[in-house]
Amino acid sequence: MNTDLVIGIAGEAIKVTLLLSAPMLIVGLVVGLIVSIFQAVTQIQEMTLTFVPKIIAVMVAAIIALPWMINLMVSYTQKLFSSIPIYIR
Repeated sequence: MNTDLVIGIAGEAIKVTLLLSAPMLIVGLVVGLIVSIFQAVTQIQEMTLTFVPKIIAVMVAAIIALPWMINLMVSYTQKLFSSIPIYIR
């Protein structure tokens, strides 16, 4: 196992991690932006107003994206496990 192989595996793991977290992060960002615009317009500065909509939206995004996320993780894991004989050499 050489350095290029380790860097390739780490790069692929980081890519998969970013792809898995992207739906929830994007939804949280959009909902946070909408709530902050609403707070600025109405001048309501309630701290809990920012957290509850984000938590609900991220949970909904996770439920919607769950089949895709599971498929991505399973395919990555299968590819990683099937490549073990190549990595050992």
